[in-house]
Amino acid sequence: MFYNLPHPMRRRIVRIATPTYTLGSVVLVMDADRERLLMLRQPPGKRWTLPAGLLNRREQPVEGARRELAEETGIEADLAELVPANPCAVVHTSGRWVDNVFHLERDPETTQILVDGHEVWDAGWHPVDDLPEMTRATAKLLAHYKLGPLA
Repeated sequence: MFYNLPHPMRRRIVRIATPTYTLGSVVLVMDADRERLLMLRQPPGKRWTLPAGLLNRREQPVEGARRELAEETGIEADLAELVPANPCAVVHTSGRWVDNVFHLERDPETTQILVDGHEVWDAGWHPVDDLPEMTRATAKLLAHYKLGPLA
């Protein structure tokens, strides 16, 4: 139900409930050569994002990354497979949230992706030199890793 609300309303609800910085985890799922990136299209927009989400209370960032990845894509990962990216955290001061970023290597040819059609509409592997139109927040985050239109 929460994800059916418009994004600005969801953000406002989270800000009211958590007046300080909000913590989340993001997973950069890439092939072994780091030439393709798994991206998601989520309601309500047409732009693409990454597997990500807010941490539950007392949840470790790597556990949140694994949980969100499984919820949004059906991809199961061992905690040891989720490697902290460099930088491992990105602070978004304008939105008051911190993304804990992890890298996961998967083979696009053999990795089965399952989307539920509600929280995630579509998922696909995209060449890093030709990424689809993405949300501004996703573009800003990817720029920290020299990926995307703002790199």
